Amino acid sequence: MSSEKIFIVDDEEHILELLKFNFENSGYKVDTATNGVDALKKIKAEPPKLILLDVMLPGMDGYDVCKEIRRESATQNIPIIMITAKSEELDKILGLELGADDYITKPFSVREILARVKAVLRRTTSNTTTERAFNVYNISVDFVKHEVLKDGQKVDLTLKEFELLEILIRNRGKVLTRETLLDKIWGYEYIGETRTVDVHIRHLRKKVEEDDKNPKLIETIRGIGYRFFSGD
Repeated sequence: MSSEKIFIVDDEEHILELLKFNFENSGYKVDTATNGVDALKKIKAEPPKLILLDVMLPGMDGYDVCKEIRRESATQNIPIIMITAKSEELDKILGLELGADDYITKPFSVREILARVKAVLRRTTSNTTTERAFNVYNISVDFVKHEVLKDGQKVDLTLKEFELLEILIRNRGKVLTRETLLDKIWGYEYIGETRTVDVHIRHLRKKVEEDDKNPKLIETIRGIGYRFFSGD
């Protein structure tokens, strides 16, 4: 049984109860909040392994909560899955732009949420490769510490941004399709949503490239995907 702590933020009591019951029944520890202010206090006091965050909250909405979580060094790498009644592409992209790792639209399947959470937690606790660090140009990456330095200064990456950078580096010189990156990083079938990869790549380039408009490290292979500079 799992012992990871999941934090759920939703102002609908019946959804909180449903998710809390199912996660606890699956062996997780669960804490909850019905508004953004209370959620941030609890999350900062005792950071969880993962956050399920509703967008439509009273007062401080989920987008603002997400921004605040990403702003704090102690919480910035916690995976966030946003729960929203909005299904429009712009709403989804906004969540990703603000640092959310994933989103799911109401009405949802509890089984799907459980599967996504398990996949994220499995990725964050496993390390199956032997390469511990990597250096190129002015960038240093420590895979063990999940730390990236640019000109000796720490670069703040979200979990998904770091995972994308890591898989690109470990496969440097190879072209990785958007579909492959979705499958490897998100861990489930994400049909028709390859824009997710593009959003995260854009953010990553802004943080690690000298000029994100003319990238030297992460190359776009038109119509296919991306390739990391091999050094050859």
